[in-house]
Amino acid sequence: MRDTTPGPHQGQPLVQAGTAVEDAHAALILVHGRGASARSIIQFGRQVAPTEFVLLAPQAADNEWYPQSFLAPVEQNEPGRRSGLQAIDDAVETARAASIPTERIALAGFSQGACLVSEYVARNPDRYGGLAVLSGGLLGETVDPADYQGALDGTPVFLGCSDIDPHIPEQRVHATAAVFESLDAAVDTRIYDGMAHTVNDDELDAVAAMLADLD
Repeated sequence: MRDTTPGPHQGQPLVQAGTAVEDAHAALILVHGRGASARSIIQFGRQVAPTEFVLLAPQAADNEWYPQSFLAPVEQNEPGRRSGLQAIDDAVETARAASIPTERIALAGFSQGACLVSEYVARNPDRYGGLAVLSGGLLGETVDPADYQGALDGTPVFLGCSDIDPHIPEQRVHATAAVFESLDAAVDTRIYDGMAHTVNDDELDAVAAMLADLD
């Protein structure tokens, strides 16, 4: 999905941590939420990724990937949405350019970042090392599985969210899971009773286990 049109997030830094990309055996692409930063989500990556991973986190301009709710019509979140997807693609290409195969590239995001990273993987199907969607779901006013074509060839996909999250309706989490199932992903959906808009220990353990399989 290479896009040469400049957007608000192009020219922002790609924060790197963990093993140097040229020495890494696997990569974890991390996408932060609204109001957070690439450096903050790198700390999450350090908690869940084996030491042999390179951690790559794109930075959103003004710490916001797109202006409206992820449930808004797609055009209301442009050009931020498109530019954010390109920033993720640039991070994936950084790993690939270092000879890390796609099946050893995992992606994870929280909140606004989870929405964006789920959209990226669903619209760029391949056999990835894994996908973690933490308090998020596919973008748009509605989700139509017919809009997503291709195969993820068994890519492990983890979705975790609260049943009362003020930003993420539980129904959208299930609709997102259904799309990934239709794309032949191995989907693990966990809804947590009464949890705040955060990441809990069970989610940390689930993502760490998914990444350990790539170690």
